[in-house]
Amino acid sequence: MTIDKVWVFAEAKGDKVTSATLELLTKAREIGSTVEAIYAGDNAEAIAGQLGEYGATTVHAIDAQGALPGQVAAAAIAIGAAEHAPDVILFAQTYDGRDAIARLSVKLDRPVLTNGFTLAVEGGKLVFGTAIFGGTTMVDCELSSDAPHLIAVRPKSFTAEPSGGGAAAVNVVGAVDAGRAAESKVLEVFEEEQIGPKLEEAEIVVSGGRGIGASESYKPLVEELAKQLKGAFGASRAIVDAGWVPYALQVGQTGKTVKPKVYIALGISGATQHLVGMKNSDNIIAVNKDGEAPIFGVADLGIVGDVNKVIPALKDAIAAKQG
Repeated sequence: MTIDKVWVFAEAKGDKVTSATLELLTKAREIGSTVEAIYAGDNAEAIAGQLGEYGATTVHAIDAQGALPGQVAAAAIAIGAAEHAPDVILFAQTYDGRDAIARLSVKLDRPVLTNGFTLAVEGGKLVFGTAIFGGTTMVDCELSSDAPHLIAVRPKSFTAEPSGGGAAAVNVVGAVDAGRAAESKVLEVFEEEQIGPKLEEAEIVVSGGRGIGASESYKPLVEELAKQLKGAFGASRAIVDAGWVPYALQVGQTGKTVKPKVYIALGISGATQHLVGMKNSDNIIAVNKDGEAPIFGVADLGIVGDVNKVIPALKDAIAAKQG
């Protein structure tokens, strides 16, 4: 398979392109010879420099007319794909990305592959890695359908690296007829209240699992250690399902994917579902009293011990060093 043109559904917050978009542009450069971005918003000129810096030669700017980006983008991409013939269209596994890829799948009558974490051309075939059975089994899928291939990838699956290119040329698509879907309008956007670094963007993440013992142990063991290290705090699915912490803190296949410089797993056994969300961290430190826990298989530093004894001692040592 020869991949010529790759389109990336670009997302931005204000005039800043999302990190997930930059990751997709980096991967697009690796698998295709031409990379272009699709953007539904009114500030394409403002983000063209960032898109070009990460490899996009052109950004096709769509007038969203105040509607949800995915609704308008799907209609525009369906029209543009017939004219420009992209081989692959990449989306981030975000709310807008999922909305756009689902609508586009119907319009183009193409299957979609979602929730991926690897993507490569191997033996002339495009191979997509994802997890099935609730995140317990990893599989590679080979795409055999007609182009364009529609693929959604989990944020933090790839490392964003600039290409050094200049600003992308802006091709104004203008308004498109998205039908009744475009009648819904975005009236107001509410941002989730954030204390400290964002979980998916933090350089240090401390997460807790059932091994911390009880819900009341989360704050002194996990949250306080994270704050001490100026990092973010997360959790395994087990304690989220148990109601110990809110879903917004979940790391894993059905939660958030993180890629910090240091990931500290406290009382987390290391089920595949959790590993999918953090295994690409630069350095992984695990504390668990079960020396056979799967988490030690991916850890760079493993401590076999009771978190209720190890972490208080660690916090004291950090406090002493910090003065």
